[in-house]
Amino acid sequence: MKNSNRDDDPVYAKGRERLERSRAMTRDESVVPPQRHWSSRILHRIGRVSEHAAAGSIAAAAIVAWVLFGIASGFPSWWDNVLFVVSSSVTVVMVFALQHTQARQQAVTQRKLDELLRAQPTADDRLIALEGASDDELVALTDLSQAHRERALGTDTIHPIADSPT
Repeated sequence: MKNSNRDDDPVYAKGRERLERSRAMTRDESVVPPQRHWSSRILHRIGRVSEHAAAGSIAAAAIVAWVLFGIASGFPSWWDNVLFVVSSSVTVVMVFALQHTQARQQAVTQRKLDELLRAQPTADDRLIALEGASDDELVALTDLSQAHRERALGTDTIHPIADSPT
């Protein structure tokens, strides 16, 4: 299936309209862009702070300080409980922050790849929404791609890269 006439496609027209509004906001500095949800902003802020090398140094310093505090106070009975609660809480928050930011980046990358496919007149439109395909469809498209690759190489079998002579 090749690209269809986009002028008649209401989904494409709506997406194009949103893209044009976004471009206009980018050019016009007086327009305030729509804000993300407050939880998304917080998770992204946590992600930006934690991605710096200084964050690792601060975490290491906090651990050293906590151990030194434990040594100085004779490791009271509550000392390890506080350590477990704090480390577990930080871990859970970081898992959500990482998951959220990676999912958003993946969605953006996917939309960019979809647009590149749409821009190619000979591209196969089935590839645009492939992430929602069934397992059978993925296998069939993989087999088709393998067949195209074999034909392009002029061979009937593909030799693994690891087995190829160097």
